[in-house]
Amino acid sequence: MEKMSTNFKDFISGYSIEVVPNSAAKIESFKEILPINTRVYIAHLETENIATMVATAKRINEEGFTVMPHIPARIIQNQTMLNDWISMYQNEAGVKEALLLAGGSKKPVGDYDSSIQLIESGLFDKAGFNRLHVAGHPEGSKDIDPDGSMKNVSEALSWKQKFSNRTDAAMAIATQFCFDASVVTTWADHIKKDGIDLPIHIGIAGPAKLQTLLKFSVECGIGASMKILTKRAKDLTKLLLPYKPTQMLNDLAEYKSKDPQLNIEQVHFFPIGGIKQTTDWIEGVHND
Repeated sequence: MEKMSTNFKDFISGYSIEVVPNSAAKIESFKEILPINTRVYIAHLETENIATMVATAKRINEEGFTVMPHIPARIIQNQTMLNDWISMYQNEAGVKEALLLAGGSKKPVGDYDSSIQLIESGLFDKAGFNRLHVAGHPEGSKDIDPDGSMKNVSEALSWKQKFSNRTDAAMAIATQFCFDASVVTTWADHIKKDGIDLPIHIGIAGPAKLQTLLKFSVECGIGASMKILTKRAKDLTKLLLPYKPTQMLNDLAEYKSKDPQLNIEQVHFFPIGGIKQTTDWIEGVHND
């Protein structure tokens, strides 16, 4: 790896992390592995019921962390159900933030198909949520733009930018992970030129076995940057070594130090190899 950027540790401090209820249940104490007030996103898988999601949010909130559950539009049947979810998160788990996204389902089960429709419901503003995050796609999204362009993704971000100007809630873009810093910085520069100044919380895959990471990357529709992984997989000397995001983060930190106005505000970890494996790696980097 190149020389470590002097900005590296500052760049990753204040990070957020994503969990699912099943993996969160295996962590005895989040206080022992995360800095207090770390934002913890809770991914809502299609098979997960809302009671388990709320219980996970309540437990993590009570340990002293900021909780941001995913609200996937396509698994919500109607406004009544959405309102119930918001009420449960607020009243039972003290949640005041949410990541709004379409979700992984190909077809909606009810009235909602996109995060824009969730925002337009007005229910999050009405409930007084103080922070709403939306999804970002540095490599585009075949789900949103089947032709491989960035047209619909860009238009959606522009709409969300305009909404951010009229809501009291703080907003940010939480992105899908990828493996090429130049893809991220090119995309960040591009959306900034398009008038989008929402802070970017850049998705980073945590340390993991290469085979595990390749499997997740295919499932998540990661784009051309996956070539970095496939190239590594062909190198037998690296095949059995776990992937670590050091180079990717170092490149981003270096770019940010040269362009402080870059919208990238924070790092968001996807702990694909395990929550503890990711937090141990972060702690190790900070202690170096």
